[in-house]
Amino acid sequence: MITLHHLEYSQSFRILWLLEELGTPYELKLYERDSKTRLAPDDYKALSPIGTAPVITDENGLVLAESNAVIDYILDAHPESPLRPAPGEGTRADYLFWFHAGVGSVMPMQFMNGILTMMKARSPALVRPIIGKATDTVREMLVAPRLKVLFDKLESDLGRNTWLAGDQLTAADISMCYSIGSADAQGRLEGRPNCQRWMEQMRATPSFQRAMEKDGRETFIFSF
Repeated sequence: MITLHHLEYSQSFRILWLLEELGTPYELKLYERDSKTRLAPDDYKALSPIGTAPVITDENGLVLAESNAVIDYILDAHPESPLRPAPGEGTRADYLFWFHAGVGSVMPMQFMNGILTMMKARSPALVRPIIGKATDTVREMLVAPRLKVLFDKLESDLGRNTWLAGDQLTAADISMCYSIGSADAQGRLEGRPNCQRWMEQMRATPSFQRAMEKDGRETFIFSF
């Protein structure tokens, strides 16, 4: 049986949601972040060489990290699941794009945006105007345009599909939930009704609600 090592307020929520949607047996082990640093505790970091969430293990010695690798591994054991459209299906291209865009394009830009904000906020007062001007320039030149293109496409795709890959939930939606949730927290979904609808239907999904209950949170907010 798989054990999900779930770190609060982390990307491992996606695996928790996946397992709840599949309805497959699993063991859940919860970890709290350090109250001061907000980093993962040492026993969590020791689970994987890269020390990040999510991590799954099993009784045969499996230790696997990286969200999409974990999702694929779990879905390999459930080939009948509609959460991963098969090659040749009409929704396969949309599925592949959004399944990988979250961690390959959207999250790196959101992370960079967060780093730029942190650099400006935490720089010494004497140099903050200079640092602020430099970080704002990078954001305007690189981060903001890239994120706009990605969320424009997201809005457009959700205008023709109920979910990211057709009319039913897939692992692409589960993979993207962290990125879209972060964007919602930053106000990036304002003026994007299709994205807002996606957020509402995600929150209404029974498996999502069960995952939230096991996670122990009352609201779904991720931020960088």
